[in-house]
Amino acid sequence: NSWKIFTPTMASIQSPISAVSFNKAKRPRRRIPCASLSPALNTRAMAKELHFNHDGSTTKKLLAGLELVAELVGVTLGPKGRNVVLQNKYGPPKIVNDGETVLKQIELEDPLENVGVKLIRQAGAKTNDLAAGLNPIQIARGIEKTATALVLELRSMSREVEDNELADVAAVGAGNDYAVGNMIADALQQVGKKVKEKLPIVIVAENVEQEALAPIIRNKLRGVLKAAVIKAPAFGELKSHYLDDIAVLTGGTVIRDDAGVTLENAGEEVLGSATKVVITKDSTLIVTDGSTQAAVDSRVSQLRNLVENTGEKSCRKTLNERISRLSGGIAILQVGAQTVIELKDKQLRIEDALNATKAAIEEGVVVGGGCSLLRLATKVDEIKEHLDNDEQKIGAEIFRRALSYPIRLIASNAGVNGNVVINQVLSNDDPGYGYNAAKNRYEDLITAGIMDPTKQVVRCCLEHSASVAKTFLTSDAVVLDITEKRSLPRTISMPSPPITSIPDRRQRGLGPLRL
Repeated sequence: NSWKIFTPTMASIQSPISAVSFNKAKRPRRRIPCASLSPALNTRAMAKELHFNHDGSTTKKLLAGLELVAELVGVTLGPKGRNVVLQNKYGPPKIVNDGETVLKQIELEDPLENVGVKLIRQAGAKTNDLAAGLNPIQIARGIEKTATALVLELRSMSREVEDNELADVAAVGAGNDYAVGNMIADALQQVGKKVKEKLPIVIVAENVEQEALAPIIRNKLRGVLKAAVIKAPAFGELKSHYLDDIAVLTGGTVIRDDAGVTLENAGEEVLGSATKVVITKDSTLIVTDGSTQAAVDSRVSQLRNLVENTGEKSCRKTLNERISRLSGGIAILQVGAQTVIELKDKQLRIEDALNATKAAIEEGVVVGGGCSLLRLATKVDEIKEHLDNDEQKIGAEIFRRALSYPIRLIASNAGVNGNVVINQVLSNDDPGYGYNAAKNRYEDLITAGIMDPTKQVVRCCLEHSASVAKTFLTSDAVVLDITEKRSLPRTISMPSPPITSIPDRRQRGLGPLRL
């Protein structure tokens, strides 16, 4: 038993009965071409300022920006981590508990320190030491080799995530919000469930005339036919593309005059099939049995090639939406809050939880709470034995120190001495044993539901931090744009008005007078 779907495009309709659409589409706004720049508005290259690292001052500036990032992001770590309030020029401030979001907002006044921020922004972690007088290239190579070896160790520590653990992973990703975790886990488990009916039919068309729609409704009311009519999504050429996507997904054929297929000569061979179709007034979800997966994969591959060769942002966005609809399931999470600020915070937490859960499904999970990184530090001595020289071993030692940094911050945010926590965790050989900062106790963290996605939290942390550290260590000069100081406008000195003096205006919150 399956749904039968066919997609005519030329069946015109004028009917007072509104059909169901895939999405409430909005007509695209007309693009107005920009006027060409006047030849008089010639631009010149901005002046550059060079900073060489001969005396180590450049490195110190970069390191200052890096340390500021580490301190700011560090306050968000762990279940007792604090929030960060971010200024928003065009609305209420944002309250976030997500280090990556905080990183995106950091801009320092000192341009050299700001370069240090930009170097670390992508990785979200740092290497917090430099060895003076040694070869930075070899140190960076030691860090890189250590990261590669630690990723291999990490894969042996990782395991597949169980269905009943998805809520825990999502909750940790959402800042220990188990309401969000359960919602994410339930949504992922519900998408894809299949229901079989007795040969109902779904008609997807650009338009359906009253003469064609009326008998469908009558037969449906009599129980003779189980059918639904859907208006094709989008407009113009994009509508045709969407119909082709639906045909590929369901194994059907789009009925078009220009393709030599008309309704009069169309038979059952043009029908596609689906195991479940959920239709609302705003959207339609089609679930298939996977029999057309090869054709779908080929279609997705074609679309990805188009994305790579398309420069226009709007076209790339549309292509990515089509890829997403063809290659994955769809779930809608409804989020409410009392204020806009709280709503934005919830949205960020749900986004983090969803990303964490997807990453866990993709590459598995490891023990959370910074314990996996800490136990990886115990593998560094063995890795150092295979490095080429002492300078590379210094790089490995730097990496070892960095691996204990997250659990130390988690403990600090919970009001506990980080060194005590590290010693207690390492005193137990059980890989699942760790510090539960939310409950201030040591226990099996896997049983407690404290897990990190192997890919998103641990592997990417190792690889990206090594990459940024390598760039940091091998940079010996920085080029900055010179900001030109504008000359102050001329002013005319005039006596203050007799109404109030300038200091009085400031006290009243009026600000100084400007002439």
